[in-house]
Amino acid sequence: QVQLVESGGGLVQAGGSLRLSCAASGSIISIDAMGWYRQAPGKQRELVATITSGDITNYADSVKGRSTISRDNAENTVTLQMNSLKPEDTAVYYCNAQGVRRTWSLPRVDIWGQGTQVTVSS
Repeated sequence: QVQLVESGGGLVQAGGSLRLSCAASGSIISIDAMGWYRQAPGKQRELVATITSGDITNYADSVKGRSTISRDNAENTVTLQMNSLKPEDTAVYYCNAQGVRRTWSLPRVDIWGQGTQVTVSS
């Protein structure tokens, strides 16, 4: 069974930085895209950033220029570096893996991590 394990959340002051990491474990042949989403209290889950296996990246306008997503295809890990954090970045951040191929016979699946809390104080 494939699982995503997130780390790096926490409490940080406005203007500070955080590095979120996510590792996929289990039997994996390939993953099409990995990324981060977030959900603030009372709001819908939203995209933060994604990266494909070919290193094509996509960022939400709200974090563009302040964040960098990177990926290690061999290790099935994805990292999000967030700088100049704002109180409105406070949310639970979820790691996502899209198009996970576990075997050549099974269909690809999408998997979510359990989430890690990021709190930015003003």
